[in-house]
Formats: sequence, structure tokens, C-alpha cells
Amino acid sequence: MKNQMQDRKGNPRLIFIVSWAAVFLWMGIIFYLSAQVASQSDELSQGIAERLFSAVAKAFPGLNVDYIQSNFIVRKSAHFLTYLVLSLLTMNALRRSGIKGVRQIAIAIGICVLYAISDEVHQLFVPGRSGQIKDVLLDSGGAIVGAALHRLFERR
Repeated sequence: MKNQMQDRKGNPRLIFIVSWAAVFLWMGIIFYLSAQVASQSDELSQGIAERLFSAVAKAFPGLNVDYIQSNFIVRKSAHFLTYLVLSLLTMNALRRSGIKGVRQIAIAIGICVLYAISDEVHQLFVPGRSGQIKDVLLDSGGAIVGAALHRLFERR
């Protein structure tokens, strides 16, 4: 009976390791993207903005799309969504570590905010990039929403 329960739940140690590996992998992706010089970063976001908003323009003919403004929207949305995902991953890893409730939320948001700050400091050393307090605020907002979503789904 006990082996059947463990089979359904999986190997707790492996799940713990994979959960934290996902957090650190995502942090690595953030670091990699932040290490791109300004021209590379801008080219990436412009490409995403053009594809996204050309699809919107096809779906809604006659809609006037400002690609410069759309690039700004994509860049700022990326901050929010990136840290929303980091928060979800961190909340999961903390839960797998036996940390739950308010403590789980506080630690997850704390990790995300500290990483956001370190990310902006990192960008100070990347050619053409700068650290922005408003980006830390966007990142923090994404982390808070991610923690809230995790908590909401965890209760279900």
C-alpha cells in the first residue's frame, strides 16, 4: 500500500531537486537575457513585437499599430511575466521544501525581488543597458501576482 502511494506521488527527493533546478534554470535564462548588449536585447524584443502585433493587425484589420510603442509594451510585459514565472517556480520549490503559507509567500517574493534588484545592477555593467527602479517594481508586481496565482491554485 505504501509503495502505491509513493508511486503516485513520485520520488519526493527527485521532485525537490527538479523543482529547485527549474528555479535556477529560469534565473539563468533571466541572467542570459540581461547580459545581452542593448542592440541584441532591442532586436529580440522588436522581433517579438513585430510578430505579435502583425498577428493582431491581421486579426483586426484597420487597427493602427504603433510598432515603437508596441516594442515598449513587449519589453515591459516581459519583465512582469518573467518574474511571475519565477515566482510560480519558487513557490512550488518552497512548497516541495515543506515551506507553506505566509512564510512561503514572503520568501518567494523576497527571492524574486532580490533577484530583480541584482538583475538591474547586473545590467549596469552591460554595454548600452541601464538599471531601472521601475523595472524592479514591474518585476516585483509580477512576483506578487505569481505568488497569488500559485496560492489560489494551491487551494483548489
